[in-house]
Amino acid sequence: MSFATEVMNAALVIAFVTVAIAQAMSMLRLILGPSTGDRILALDTMVVNAIGLIVLLGIAQGVRVYFEVSMIIAMLGFVSTVAYARFVLRGDIIE
Repeated sequence: MSFATEVMNAALVIAFVTVAIAQAMSMLRLILGPSTGDRILALDTMVVNAIGLIVLLGIAQGVRVYFEVSMIIAMLGFVSTVAYARFVLRGDIIE
């Protein structure tokens, strides 16, 4: 195994641990959030962290389909966050 591969594997492990900790902290904010805005923000952060984990998994395994999955989840996460925030602010999603 070359030095570059070892550095890449160490960086992937560090990235996995960091994003997993961020995901756990966002989940804690989702549970304990004092306001609805905090919970919406925590949910959006969890989507971003999940996308990060999927991309890291794709890099680690060398499979391209994970990147396409992450793009779909990013679009769904954005739309769902906007819809939920709009529902909280206005009471309805579609005018």
